[in-house]
Amino acid sequence: MKRADIAVIGAGPAGLSCAVEAAKAGAKVVVLDENLKPGGQLFKQIHKFFGSREHRAGTRGFRIGQQLLEETEKLGVEVVLDAAVYGIYEDRLIAYITNGKDHTLKAEKIVLATGASENALAFPGCTLPGVMGAGAAQTMINVNRVLPGEKILMVGSGNVGLIVSYQLMQAGADVVALIEAAPKIGGYGVHASKIRRAGVPIHVSTTIKEIIGEEKVEEVVTIELDRNWQQIPGTEKNFEADTVCLAVGLSPLTELAWMAGCEFVYIPPLGGQVPIHDRNMETTLEGVYVAGDITGVEEASSAMEEGRLAGVACAESLGYYDKIKALELKNEIWNRLDALRTGPFGEGRFQAKLKQVNARGQLV
Repeated sequence: MKRADIAVIGAGPAGLSCAVEAAKAGAKVVVLDENLKPGGQLFKQIHKFFGSREHRAGTRGFRIGQQLLEETEKLGVEVVLDAAVYGIYEDRLIAYITNGKDHTLKAEKIVLATGASENALAFPGCTLPGVMGAGAAQTMINVNRVLPGEKILMVGSGNVGLIVSYQLMQAGADVVALIEAAPKIGGYGVHASKIRRAGVPIHVSTTIKEIIGEEKVEEVVTIELDRNWQQIPGTEKNFEADTVCLAVGLSPLTELAWMAGCEFVYIPPLGGQVPIHDRNMETTLEGVYVAGDITGVEEASSAMEEGRLAGVACAESLGYYDKIKALELKNEIWNRLDALRTGPFGEGRFQAKLKQVNARGQLV
């Protein structure tokens, strides 16, 4: 049986950031990830990050991923790939499969950084080949260098839908339209402006009525929605397309937290049911922490900061940091997180996260 001070489940932005911070303090850290490559969402992101210098503004996502991997290697963090965790049991015992064999890992602290999964959308023809998540399309073009289709209709105008639309055009695809069920665009104006300047029409208050095709996507029929989200007959439009990308939100991957016995709170702006945690990212289960999109869907910058926070807190609880040093580091991280959760897009997340942390206090 393998042993570690800290076991991090998930080698994405939050998990790697957590591992780096804890290893800096001297902790023995093992990272488990079910994928064949570490880095999570970062290696899909070829665009430059926004924000301040502290949040790597102006640096492309995959560069940040490379830097994190280099740091983990220098610090001696063990990263186990192709490792599917299927159980968390008493006394923080983790069971996982890799190379077709069962393994166990005993850790003093566990950090769940399992991320989120793409939401689906049901409509006639939604199971036809050519219908996929926008994240899947982003992986195909930016990681695997494969174009998912030639004529693409994007559903959803959040930042994911807007950014992936632009990246699909950069890869050579024709984005025939972007539709959004809400009455206004959900993402940043700068992203929307880029695809509009490239000639992509954006239709708000619009959804998919049906997809036409025998064995694959051949045509998409859209329809407008009224203020009560009901379809308006006679407003249909037809688009020739071979691919439909769905960017309709993400849901936290919380299965392992449920299995471990963590308590949850329902907060829609964060993606639904999310684990309750305190300011140190510790859940209601002693020794089990969370970081990143499992705590509520935000951006990669926020996920990395939460990972750092969990790493510092774990290291402190194991005696690798004294209280004064740990408090100094945690305050710096909380200040950066607060900065990310300001403005018209961030304020809602700030209030939602506050509710999540306060829920922990109400249970004590």
